[in-house]
Amino acid sequence: MHSKFYVMPKRKYKIAVIQLNLNDVAENNLKKCISWVKDAASKGAEVTLLPELYSSHYFCQSEDVDNFALAEPLYSTSFIAFSELAKELGVVIIVPFFEKRMAGIYHNSAYIIDTDGTEAGLYRKMHIPDDPHFYEKFYFTPGDLGFQAIKTQKGTVGTLICWDQWYPEAARITALKGAEVLFYPTAIGWHPKEKEQYGENQYGAWMNVMKGHAVANGVFVAAANRIGLEQYLEGTDGIQFWGASFIAGPQGEILAQASHDQEEILIAEVDLDLQENVRQNWPFFRDRRIDAFGDITKRAID
Repeated sequence: MHSKFYVMPKRKYKIAVIQLNLNDVAENNLKKCISWVKDAASKGAEVTLLPELYSSHYFCQSEDVDNFALAEPLYSTSFIAFSELAKELGVVIIVPFFEKRMAGIYHNSAYIIDTDGTEAGLYRKMHIPDDPHFYEKFYFTPGDLGFQAIKTQKGTVGTLICWDQWYPEAARITALKGAEVLFYPTAIGWHPKEKEQYGENQYGAWMNVMKGHAVANGVFVAAANRIGLEQYLEGTDGIQFWGASFIAGPQGEILAQASHDQEEILIAEVDLDLQENVRQNWPFFRDRRIDAFGDITKRAID
């Protein structure tokens, strides 16, 4: 339980998502992200989200033990740098990183760093994919901290990570715990050979499922994706990250949308009076039949 004093939250605050090409070494990616977070703050952002695994290229395209060297212990390089930055700017920063918990246990994690530089929360990715060139099960232990709504000096936020975005249960629980915004740091893209045939439907499904989370839960949703072709393995086509980061309102309306191929900052306002009005008029939480939902905890209903 946090002992620090929280001021009465504002009814409106500005959030930002930053869309970047991160196909570089950790030192350069850190410098780039610091610069972009400063830029977002200068534009009025009070809570800023970076893309998934910000500090390196997307290394999960292969199963290679050498990539574990990219991980960092808790409260080391990334936390120190962004803690100082959050305190300097007086903003909240959500920092997704590759966590080394101990020898043999690694997580795909995110710090939620408060305006005074302290840790408001830590999230560990709960759903871990294993698909061609997204071999995350090789690297990441599933999260064990559960779904959380994190109180910060700017607002109450929830962080989920990439593959989590396909699960309505994750969004629902995070929203029920009080999150006003669901932040999704993301690394998602096309296999270049599949793009022409499947690309439009894949991208559309990604947008639709998260807009659905916004509608079903009456929350704001913000996703920060990468851009660019990351092709570092010989004999492969790599992954073309599709960008298109966005911020949606509580009726699924798009408040800000990025391109597929440019580095960008998106900023939108979280309006808690609007959120309350939407939930009053579309009372999905009121009408949930929680007495009939027990089967959702089963793997299959045989």
